[in-house]
Amino acid sequence: MKRQFNTGYQLDLENNSFYCEGNWNLAHHQLIQKQLKQAKLPNGLKLDGSKINHLDTAGALLISKIAAEHGANLVNFSPEHGALIDLIAKRSKVESPKPARHNFLYELGKTTFTALENTKLFLAFVGELVMTLLAMLRSPNKWRWREIVGNLDSGGYTALPIIGLLSFLIGVVLAYQMGVQLQTYGANIFIVNFIGLAILREFGPLLTAIIIAGRTGSAYTAQLGMMQINEEMDALRTMGLSPIELLILPRIFALLIALPLLSVWADCFGILGGMLMSKGMLGINFFDFLKRFQDVIQVKTYCIGLIKTPVFAMIISGVGCYQGLQVSGSAESVGRLTTKSVVQAIFFIIVADAGFSILFSSLGI
Repeated sequence: MKRQFNTGYQLDLENNSFYCEGNWNLAHHQLIQKQLKQAKLPNGLKLDGSKINHLDTAGALLISKIAAEHGANLVNFSPEHGALIDLIAKRSKVESPKPARHNFLYELGKTTFTALENTKLFLAFVGELVMTLLAMLRSPNKWRWREIVGNLDSGGYTALPIIGLLSFLIGVVLAYQMGVQLQTYGANIFIVNFIGLAILREFGPLLTAIIIAGRTGSAYTAQLGMMQINEEMDALRTMGLSPIELLILPRIFALLIALPLLSVWADCFGILGGMLMSKGMLGINFFDFLKRFQDVIQVKTYCIGLIKTPVFAMIISGVGCYQGLQVSGSAESVGRLTTKSVVQAIFFIIVADAGFSILFSSLGI
C-alpha cells in the first residue's frame, strides 16, 4: 500500500521502505513535518533517498531523526546527501528517545569509577596545594597579603550582618522552644545552661560555617570557574605564575582567619537573642542571666566550639576552590559545580562536626 506526495515521502509497508521524494529543504520543512506527524512508521525501515531532488541541512536533520528513532538504514542516497546526513547526525547528536538501560552492577561500577576519579583529582589538588605552601614558607616575599586582605573583606567582613542576624534569631528560637518546656517544671533559670552550651559548643560554629559555605564557598567556585572559562588560568600558567599561589592560597588563608572571628561574632549575637527572649518570656533579668552564665559555662565550652572553625574553614575553601578548577565548557558548568560545591561543603561540615562530637565524648570533654 503506497501513499504518494510530490514533495514528501512514500511509505511501502510491504517492503518496509520509506522513500524520500522531492525537495527536503527548509522551504518544505513544515509540510514534511506535518505529514510525518500523521504517519505511523514501523521500526527497521529502509530510508531510500533515490527520489530526492534537493536536500539541505533542515531535511538532513529530519532524515537523521527518523533514522535514529526507528532504527532505519539509509539506502540509495547520493554520496553528497549521505555525507551531509552523517555530518548533521554527528553535530546534532541525535539519540533514540528510548536510551538503553543498564543493569544495577553497571551503574554501581560507573558510579564507583567516577568517585575514584574524583578522589584522585582531589588528592592531586591537595598535594599541589601542600607543595606550593611549603615553597611559600621558604620564601615569605611570595605571600600575597593584598589578596588575603581583600578576601578577608569580601568573605568575612561583609558577612557580619547576615551572620549576626541569623545567630540572634537562632538564640531567640532556642530560648523560646526550651523555655516552654522549662516553664512546665519551674526550672526557668536552667535556660542559661542550655543556651550557653548549645550556642557556644554547636550552633555558633556550625551555623557560621554553613552560612559561609553557601555565601563564600559558592563565590570561590564561581569566581575561579569563570576564570577557567575565560582561559585566565592558562594565561597565568603561560606567564609562569601559579594559580595555587596567586588565587587559591590567599582565599584559604583569609577564611582560616575570618571563620573563627565570625564564629565569635555569632556566639555573641546568639547569646544576646537568648538573653532577650529569657527576659521577655521567663522573667530572667540581664544581671541574673549573665551571672549564672559566668558560673555554669566553662571556658572549655567556648574553646571546643572555636577549635572546630579552622577545620570548617579548610573544608569550605578547599571544596570551593577545587570545584572552581573543575569548571569547563560553559556557564552551565559554573552553575552546576557551584551548587555541587555548596552541597559537598555543607555535607563535609556536618560530618566533621559529628566526628568532633564523637571525639570529645570519647575524651570526656
